[in-house]
Amino acid sequence: VQLQASGGGLVQAGGSLRLSCAASANRFSGNVMGWYRQAPGKQRELVAVISSFGVTNYADSVKGRFTISRENAKNTAYLQMNSLKPEDTATYYCNAGSPTFARPGNYWGQGTQVTVSS
Repeated sequence: VQLQASGGGLVQAGGSLRLSCAASANRFSGNVMGWYRQAPGKQRELVAVISSFGVTNYADSVKGRFTISRENAKNTAYLQMNSLKPEDTATYYCNAGSPTFARPGNYWGQGTQVTVSS
């Protein structure tokens, strides 16, 4: 099973991007899907997660700016990022397979770069 992330890019502060994460098989409809990010020199951190029922959880730093969603029929999760800030610059990784918000699943996408210029 593979996770294919897309949608990253370069954007000015205040702009928006939408990330997509498509799973190659219908393995995760009952599991949590989410997004994590890692900036240079920093540890990977949770950005947002969503359960199969649509319950969500966000990092405090992105609340009110980012929205996670999913389409189980398409095995796809999305991250709508608005009001982007330079500190959002990082490589974003989609994740799937965990039954809980407490830890990431075993499946990771390849990462997509988001760069926010000031």
